[in-house]
Amino acid sequence: MEISEATEALSALGQESRLHVFRLLVPHGSSGMSAGDIALELGVPPNTLSAHLAILSRAGLVTSRKAGRSVIYAIDIEGTRSLLSFLVEDCCRAEKKVCRPLIASALSKCC
Repeated sequence: MEISEATEALSALGQESRLHVFRLLVPHGSSGMSAGDIALELGVPPNTLSAHLAILSRAGLVTSRKAGRSVIYAIDIEGTRSLLSFLVEDCCRAEKKVCRPLIASALSKCC
């Protein structure tokens, strides 16, 4: 991941409502949630939620798919993995064997 991509992802998560959306989607993994269910759960107006989801999607943190008349949103596993890897790539004095379990542990809780 390039620093510009990481900056965009972190900026997307740096807004309270978007962070709530992301955290709500994490336990749902790839099955995701419909936009309507997200709006109801978080008490966010649909048009506002749509803007937040678009920002998270452009940042590579959320994916969407059609399911009948609904749009289902889920975390983007690869985008999230890339961001986590970027954040810890120089941790532990570059001992990748130490950092890999950290990333794997974080992702195993959601995906």
